[in-house]
Order: sequence, then structure tokens, then C-alpha cells
Amino acid sequence: MRWISAVVAVSLPLLASPVAASAPPTSTASSAVLRPDHVVVVVMENKRYDAVIGHPKTPYISALARRGANFTAAYGETHPSQPNYLALFAGSTQGVTDNACIRRQFATPNLGRQLLDAGLTFTGYAEALPSTGFTGCSAGTYVRRHNPWVDFTTVPGNLNRPLRDLPSRWEQLPTVAFVTPDLCHDMHDCPKGEADSWLHRTLGTYVDWAETHNSLLILTFDEDNRTDGNHIPTLVLGAGVRPGDRPERVNHYNVLRTIEDAYGLAPLGAATQATPLHLA
Repeated sequence: MRWISAVVAVSLPLLASPVAASAPPTSTASSAVLRPDHVVVVVMENKRYDAVIGHPKTPYISALARRGANFTAAYGETHPSQPNYLALFAGSTQGVTDNACIRRQFATPNLGRQLLDAGLTFTGYAEALPSTGFTGCSAGTYVRRHNPWVDFTTVPGNLNRPLRDLPSRWEQLPTVAFVTPDLCHDMHDCPKGEADSWLHRTLGTYVDWAETHNSLLILTFDEDNRTDGNHIPTLVLGAGVRPGDRPERVNHYNVLRTIEDAYGLAPLGAATQATPLHLA
């Protein structure tokens, strides 16, 4: 594994050394932070935690929960879907409160631009996206509201790509890739068993590969179905991740902070006040 030195203003950093982990809250502590070669982030839709984790219709995701770090108290920020995607990608909902198609792109900071400015790479892959750089509101089973990177002027259009462009050789992945299933495979419109099978089929070999190639998979959901206080599944698997349940309350800002800390990026927006996920 590769390790970098970082200075972070958090109490319990991602895969921190015991010395760093003992730093008091809000203090500034020097720590060693795991720098993955690749991170793949998958976001699914509108399911409460117990409707997925341990559910008989989602055997693959349930197996992943046992295999990796399972955050049992993860929550979305709000309802409906779109603001949660923006929070995860940019540390802020950008003032968006609904699912209406965003007609004017934001010029505000975001994870994709941070990675590019640091000399790293980013690509967003959306299933059913009709063409590279497409900015339309919908097309078949694709919807823009689940594709936050297209909403920012600073993310080049050629990094907004159809899922068919996802590399078949995992070492060719960008540093960070977001993968957005279509309205069927994200559990929005189709039975959740279909999404479970899709994830296994699409990224099952990546999960196996990541564990021995210094890489991570992050699986989360945007929101619940408004029946459980926005309690959602969130899992992390890969190299250096200790399997087991994590009971601390986390949200999309913690996920964003985890990625930013791993690559030495300044936390954005509400991620400034979030601690990274505990993976070791």
C-alpha cells in the first residue's frame, strides 16, 4: 500500500496511526493516510437500510456488508434525491431542494475539479447516458438529477461518460470514478434484486481486484424511502479495510471527506466539519 503524510483537522482520520487517532476533537494532527490507487463510488436509490442490508432479495450487497466496513448508522442529508448527490460531490446541496432539472451549471468547487487540479484523474460513468458530455435532463432510463458532475462548469464534458466506457481492465480506471446506475439498476424503478445482480455483474470482479490492488469500492444510497429517518446503506470494501459494522453516525459529507483526505485535498463545504470514515 502507498501512504502519504497529511495534515488534517479531524479527530479520527481515515486509517490513521494510533498516535493520530488519539488527537482531541477539532485539533490539527499530523497523520498517515492511505492513498488508494483507485476509488469507485456507486450511488443507488431510495432504500432504507434494513430494506437492503440482510434482505433476502439483495444477497450480494448483504454479502458485501459482511465482507467490508458496514456503516450501520449512515444517513442522507435531505429529500428528495438530487440535493444528496450534490452534497456527496461538492460538500453542499448548492441550494437545490428538489429534483427539477438544473438548467444552469454551478461554478463552485467540487470533487472532480479538486482531483484534476491535484494532477489526479476523475470520470463519471452513467448508465444509459446517450453520449459523452450529454447535458439533457433525461434519456430513456437516464436522468440528470442522479449525475452531479454534469452540473458543474469546471468538470470537462468529456469526463461525463456512458457506463459502457467503464474500463474492462481495472488498472485503467481513473483515480476516482463515480458510477451511476440507471433508473432500473439503482433500485428506483425495478425490483431491488435486479440492482443487486447488476452490481455483482458490473463490479463484482472489481471488488475482488481492489482488495489486492490498493483500491476501494464505496457503495451508498442517496436517501431512504421516507420511512426510517433517511437511514441508508453505506459500505466500503477493498485494500486495508477491516470487515465489520461501524455504528457511528455518518452521512455523504463523511464519504466525501474520506476521499478528500485520502488524496490530500482540502475538504469542501460541510465536509470540513465531517470526520472521514473509519476503515481500519
